[in-house]
Amino acid sequence: MSKQTHLSRQMDSRHVLMISLGGVIGTGLFLSSGYTIHQAGPIGTLLAYTIGAILVYLVMLCLGELSVAMPYTGAFHVYAKKYIGPGTGFTVAILYWLTWTIALGSEFTAAGLIMQTWFPHIATWIWSLVFMVVIFTVNALSVRWFAEAEFWFASIKVIAIIAFIVLGGLAMVGILPLHGHTSAPFLSNYTRNGWFPNGFGGVFTTMLTVNFAFSGTELIGITAGETKDPAHTIPTAIKTTLWRLIIFFIGSMFVMAALIPYKQAGVTQSPFVLVFKAIGIPYAADLMNFVVLTAIMSAANSGLYASTRMLWSLANEGTIPKVFKRTTKRDVPLVALITSMLGGILALLSSVYAAGSVYLVLSGLAVVIVWMAIALSEINFRKAYLKSGQSLDQLTFKTPGYPVVPWLAFILSGLSCILIWFDPNQRIALYYTIPFVAICYLGYYLNQRYRQTHAAK
Repeated sequence: MSKQTHLSRQMDSRHVLMISLGGVIGTGLFLSSGYTIHQAGPIGTLLAYTIGAILVYLVMLCLGELSVAMPYTGAFHVYAKKYIGPGTGFTVAILYWLTWTIALGSEFTAAGLIMQTWFPHIATWIWSLVFMVVIFTVNALSVRWFAEAEFWFASIKVIAIIAFIVLGGLAMVGILPLHGHTSAPFLSNYTRNGWFPNGFGGVFTTMLTVNFAFSGTELIGITAGETKDPAHTIPTAIKTTLWRLIIFFIGSMFVMAALIPYKQAGVTQSPFVLVFKAIGIPYAADLMNFVVLTAIMSAANSGLYASTRMLWSLANEGTIPKVFKRTTKRDVPLVALITSMLGGILALLSSVYAAGSVYLVLSGLAVVIVWMAIALSEINFRKAYLKSGQSLDQLTFKTPGYPVVPWLAFILSGLSCILIWFDPNQRIALYYTIPFVAICYLGYYLNQRYRQTHAAK
């Protein structure tokens, strides 16, 4: 089978723009943002999310040049393979595939638990199974079905966050009443316990949680291979990344930290529910549970799509058996899709015995490693491009501030990995991920040696 660069281009610009927007708005914002406020304090939280937003934007600028110049399906590992090394390409693909596959198990479990709050007499696993069938069917029909579903999932999340920022902002200034307050809180929560109630170190030790919340923005690179007009659509999505992060993440965190005392914020209840209840929104918990459910479904939808394309791309590059490259008449890699869904089911079964916090730090670290690979691929791509005698004017999208931007992206991503060593609760991520990365490299090169030995016979 010959090597391809992409599958069927069926996504419109509205799909990609909403996927790039919705991809970053997930359960990390709706659920784990309370943990960040609790650990870093209000000002520390804003600082951590601002640093995270800048880091993500730098990575997206790097990805922009790569994905427009080479709009390949399963882009990250192809870039890493070509411009860093085949072992790195394989490791990046496996890390990213594993991240999303494990996420599938967590998302389907969480969706089942939410449904059980409304239908307590129906077992969680039944709801999980229903959502599995729905998401699998959407992805199996065509990439157009995936994109359309993601468009509407993302739209619900965007509307919810805009409502939260507007209503929360009105409560901050006293236009809307706030339970437990006789006067408008304004910014009193920001200074009541000092600028950094848990010390300045809390800003850095929560960076992995922040990066986890921002994971999903890099999905733009994967969609490039199935977008109708990547040269136009991808740069537009990349250029709007920063303001989207500022409005939706930093804007909602600004309101959230102003309305919730940092000691009350945690991971036991969504901070969005706390705020809506305090404002007096009827059925606040049910409304937010519905929004969180759509966020979970969106994450599962994107996760299955991303993991499927990673397996297809590995097979397309000849790294894993070609059976994973087989597609339906509508260009859906069905074997890769089934395998990824089976991996998600196994992750769901194992999630009964594994703590959710372990998943958060493992997946957060894996995504940051992918970001580092994207930045380094961009550095080496630009060098190789100029060395081949081509002109920068030929590039439709150029990473601004090269080489400062890609090097900053690489260094800041690396620092966020190192800094988790200082948080005992997240240090376990290093214990698991570093040996796993080493095993991936070792496994790749042992397999290559085995292939070469047998080919020579």
